[in-house]
Amino acid sequence: MTEQNRDDMTLGALFQAAQGQAESLPDPLFARILADAAEVRAARATPAPRAAHRSWLVDFGVLLGGWPSMAGLATAAVAGLWIGVAQPLALDGFGLVTGATAAGFELDTLMPGVDVLASGD
Repeated sequence: MTEQNRDDMTLGALFQAAQGQAESLPDPLFARILADAAEVRAARATPAPRAAHRSWLVDFGVLLGGWPSMAGLATAAVAGLWIGVAQPLALDGFGLVTGATAAGFELDTLMPGVDVLASGD
């Protein structure tokens, strides 16, 4: 404990001696520091350019992986819609369309006005 007090007093004396010695900067260095500070202040005074606002659709496309992923997603969506509306007979061979599902989910049941649209009149 006494040793620590002695170390503290020694450090205190060194700090007081250092505070008493005031060294000034050379004039060219001081001028460069002030010039740099003026440049930084001028740079902060002008507002940074804001990025253009992007729509949520662009952000969503970037989130999914860009335009190649969006093209694949659109293709899959259109193909799924077409398969759902057209109800190809080839699905019957895979056992995907049974009598109960075919009878229960006909296109006329899901879209009551489809016969008018399909006739073209």
